[in-house]
Amino acid sequence: MAATDEEHQVAGQDTATTTGRIRPIVTLGDEVLARPCRPVTEFDDDLRRLVDDMFATMYDAPGVGLAANQVGVDLRVFVIDCPDDELGSLVGHVVNPVLETPAEGRELEIDVEGCLSVPGPHTDVPRATHVVVTGYDVSGAPVRLEGHGRAARCLLHETDHLDGFLYLDRLPRKQRKRVLAAYEAGLDDFVE
Repeated sequence: MAATDEEHQVAGQDTATTTGRIRPIVTLGDEVLARPCRPVTEFDDDLRRLVDDMFATMYDAPGVGLAANQVGVDLRVFVIDCPDDELGSLVGHVVNPVLETPAEGRELEIDVEGCLSVPGPHTDVPRATHVVVTGYDVSGAPVRLEGHGRAARCLLHETDHLDGFLYLDRLPRKQRKRVLAAYEAGLDDFVE
């Protein structure tokens, strides 16, 4: 899943002119990935810089979503630029996200998923097909992102990160063991 080069404006974030700096992405085993993140309480220039840096880091990786704890920051913030099965593309950021799964989105879809913090392996993960995330933008204004298909998967994946979960935590034990073995073996093209 790669980010697009199109110009987007969502929730006050013009991703085409992101001036953020690329930060190192933390990987499996780093404690910040394994615990729930703290809510954001200050909507200031530091938060704005963090979001800019997260967009720059996500695009450089390349990825379609990135949570703050993936760059070592223990705050409830994520960015996304992901294909949406109904809307074309879902681009934005959410501070202090709250996840909703509408009744029509409770159907599960199994699709391949990977993670920038678990570089290499990808595997099938069941996820809801339609979700809504509400929260705030960097200025504290309310924001609502709705995702279908791949974008729903991205919203769920990034929200999981902020709750201290990796996609590996959603796998049955045997499947998780195989994916971890591929990760430890450095298999970049492992797809189960």
